[in-house]
Amino acid sequence: MGDVKKIEEGLELVRTAEKCLKTTLLKWRPDFDVAAGEYSKAATCFKLAKSYEQCKECHLKASDCHRQNRSLFNAARSLEQAVLVCKEIGNLNDVAPLADKASTFYQQQGSYDAAASALDKAAKIIESTQPENALRLYQRAADVVSGEDNPRQAAEYVSKIARILVKLQMYDQAADAIRREIGLHQQSESLAAIGRLAVALVLVQLARGDTVAAEKAFKEWGNCCDAPEVQTLEMLLQAYDEEEPEQARRALNSPFIKHMDVEYARLARDLPLPECTVVGPPKASVRPNAAPSYVSPNSKPNQEQKPQPSPGHHEEDNEFSLC
Repeated sequence: MGDVKKIEEGLELVRTAEKCLKTTLLKWRPDFDVAAGEYSKAATCFKLAKSYEQCKECHLKASDCHRQNRSLFNAARSLEQAVLVCKEIGNLNDVAPLADKASTFYQQQGSYDAAASALDKAAKIIESTQPENALRLYQRAADVVSGEDNPRQAAEYVSKIARILVKLQMYDQAADAIRREIGLHQQSESLAAIGRLAVALVLVQLARGDTVAAEKAFKEWGNCCDAPEVQTLEMLLQAYDEEEPEQARRALNSPFIKHMDVEYARLARDLPLPECTVVGPPKASVRPNAAPSYVSPNSKPNQEQKPQPSPGHHEEDNEFSLC
C-alpha cells in the first residue's frame, strides 16, 4: 500500500515538472531549475517504491534539465545517481556511457577530481563483468588527474589498469602500465612502491617469455627493493637462466610474492617454469619418401656374402692340419 502511494506521489511530481517545462504567451522560457528539482523528488519516490526504471528515467530527465539550465555540476550528479540505479537493477551496459557523460560535465565545470571519481566508481561496478570497459574508464580517470599534477592519484588508477591487463593476459600493455606507474611514484619519491613494482615487472616480463627484459628490469629498479625481495629475484632469474625448475618454484613460493596483489600472486602461481634441455647424441636423419638403395643387376638374389677368414685364423687351421 505504501509503495502505491509513493508511486502516485512520484507521478504527481512528474506532472508538475512537465508543466514547468511548458511555455505560454506570458512564459517564454521553460523553468528548467524547478523542473529538475521536481524530477529529482519523483526519482526519490520511485526509489522508495522500488520502481527503479521510473527512478532512473527521472534522474536522466533531471540531468537534462540541469544541463539546459547550464548547471553542469548538478547534471553530472544526477547522472551518477542514474548509474547507481543501473547497478541496483543489474543494467550494467548503461554504466560506462553514463559515467563518461558525467565525467565530461564535471570537466567542463572544472571539477577534475569529481570527474575522475565518477569514472572510478563506475569502473568498480563493472570491473568483474566488463573488464575491458572498466579498463577504459580507469585509463580516462588516470589521464584526467595526470593533467592536474596529482601523481599519487594517477598512480593509483594506473595500478588498477596494470592489474586488469595482467588479468586479461595482455602482458605487453601491462609492462608499459607498470613502467608508467613507476614513473609516477618517482615523482612522489615513493621508493617502497617502486620496489614492489620492480618485482611485478619482472614477473610480467617472465610471463612474456623475455628473460632478458626481466633481468634488465631487475638491474634498473632492483636497488629500490628490500633485501628479501632482492634475494628472491636473484634466485628466480638465476633459475630461469640455468633452467632449474625447482629453484624457480621455490622463488615463486616466497611469502612476499604470495602476499602481493591478487593478480600478481596468481601470475606467479601460473608462471611457466623453465624446462631442462637434455643434450643427447644426434639421431640419424631419415629422409621421408626416399628412393631405395641401388642394387647391381649382376648380383644374384638371395646371395649371401661369406665372411672372409682373417689371416690369423687361416694360420691356426694350418697348424691343426699339420698335427
